[in-house]
Amino acid sequence: MDYVPDVAGNAALAICESLLLALNDHNILPEKEIVGIIKDAAAAHLDASANDDQAEMHKAVAALLNRILAGGNSVRRK
Repeated sequence: MDYVPDVAGNAALAICESLLLALNDHNILPEKEIVGIIKDAAAAHLDASANDDQAEMHKAVAALLNRILAGGNSVRRK
């Protein structure tokens, strides 16, 4: 059988990204708050990496979230 990437994780990320965009589009959450949510999630994973047996996974998640922030994927920057 061929390798299948983390389909559930990719689906969850796509749904969350769409929800954050919709919240911003409908003026429910401003861009600043959405960026804060993503930064908080990255920080939580970095904190967990210090005390967890899955440290490398947590570091990778934090890195991905920081790349999303740097690329502007989850927020339509004007």
